[in-house]
Amino acid sequence: MPSELVIVYHRQPYEEVVENGKTVFRENKSPNGIVPTLKSFFGHVDKGAWIAWKEAEDPSNPTFERTIEISDQYGDYTVSRLPLTAQQVSSFYHVTSKEAFWPILHSFKEKYNYDPVDWPTFREVNWAFAEAAAAEAAEGAVVWIHDYNLWLVPGYLRQLRPDVRISFFHHTPFPAPDIFNVLPWRKEIVGSLLACDVVGFHIPRYSANFVQVARSLYDVDVTKREKVADELINDGTALVERSVPTSITYEDRDILVSACPVGVDVDFISERSDASETLDKTATIKQEIGDDTKLILSVSRTDYTKGGIEQLLTYERLLERRKDLRGKVRLMHVSVSANRNMAVYEQIQGEVEQIVGRINGRFGSLEWQPISLISTAVPFRELVAYYRAADICWITPLADGMNIVAKEYVAARTDEDGVLVLSEFAGAAVEMSASVITNPFSHKSMDTTIDMALDMEPEDRKGRMQALRATLRHYDIQAWAKEQHRLFEAAGKHGTGKGNVQTAA
Repeated sequence: MPSELVIVYHRQPYEEVVENGKTVFRENKSPNGIVPTLKSFFGHVDKGAWIAWKEAEDPSNPTFERTIEISDQYGDYTVSRLPLTAQQVSSFYHVTSKEAFWPILHSFKEKYNYDPVDWPTFREVNWAFAEAAAAEAAEGAVVWIHDYNLWLVPGYLRQLRPDVRISFFHHTPFPAPDIFNVLPWRKEIVGSLLACDVVGFHIPRYSANFVQVARSLYDVDVTKREKVADELINDGTALVERSVPTSITYEDRDILVSACPVGVDVDFISERSDASETLDKTATIKQEIGDDTKLILSVSRTDYTKGGIEQLLTYERLLERRKDLRGKVRLMHVSVSANRNMAVYEQIQGEVEQIVGRINGRFGSLEWQPISLISTAVPFRELVAYYRAADICWITPLADGMNIVAKEYVAARTDEDGVLVLSEFAGAAVEMSASVITNPFSHKSMDTTIDMALDMEPEDRKGRMQALRATLRHYDIQAWAKEQHRLFEAAGKHGTGKGNVQTAA
């Protein structure tokens, strides 16, 4: 049976494990995250499908299960799995996506590596995704494609199935033309995105940048511009836009350009935070660090965009200039390796470990260790307890499409306490104006804001957290889902698609 909604995402929508020699498909460990959110859309259609890749030694092996049927709490849906060799995965994802696209998307031109890119393989993999989506989609269906490693899918899919509605959502930043146009494949990439009915981003700055890039490469007209909502204009951040294009035209086709920040499941996280086992774990954490010791929590992947090294150097300066804090503050620095097979990430991890060792050696004692470095993922149930226990959540990326950790921290603070220190270069800072905004490129700003957070009075902490929680409610995951449904319907009214996906969020 053809599908009314086809989600195209590189990750499979479950965890595949082997138990007693048998393959088992488990729900994702964390019910909070983008995969469970996307799966929730299957509850609004009679038939849905998910396209992903799975590594295979021999893609031509007839025993490889290309299609499996899943039935879980989100509904019944088909998963179409594309068998890719280890070489294809390395080329398409680790090299082209991570070494060429990732640094440009985050405006790190100096990290961009063109030489090893195998563009024919990237095209080949994207074509396979497009073919799979075309085979699954019903007449006029919505095909919803996610993230930059599938940039060429819309253009291929439009050739194969001109009847479907194509929506594309970026989970990363999108840079201005002087950065993006470094890519030698820029026209092919943007030409593919202009085959969409909807192109979505987290915040207005990224959507505005996309339109500028498109206009630098093609004869694109802006047909509608709108004022940005007041709650997304935070004058304390570098990413503010006051008006943004919301509709463009290319070759007589209308394309909606959306800016909607993805949120978190506030109710789920709040309930988890208030659970008795979480409260017990929180009490244990506080007892271990000491009642008079403040806990600073930092959670991110090991990546040059996340600002981990800059943050650790700030912490070192803090202990140098404020002797009163020695023995009275602890940093829990969670830096999870993004990809151990890539030299650039291995180098960063080495630097992080070296700085942590130096700080603990310089300032630590038998009774007190200034930093606890965690290099493996913390289970979500345990992480919520640390959110609850942390006096400060310190999130200081140099560039970030959104930053869900900042939102999870606020959602977990049902006690209306705690301080969020947030980089102005994180997409989340646009809406989370009640956080302590910092500039990770400035020593003065980083030093001042961590001092401010440590010394903040209880009334100020409470007022800021109340405001942050109100914002989080306004832009929660349900609000994001509702807006995506609205865009699907709007695409059906002005675009080529003729099908219908229910709009109930």
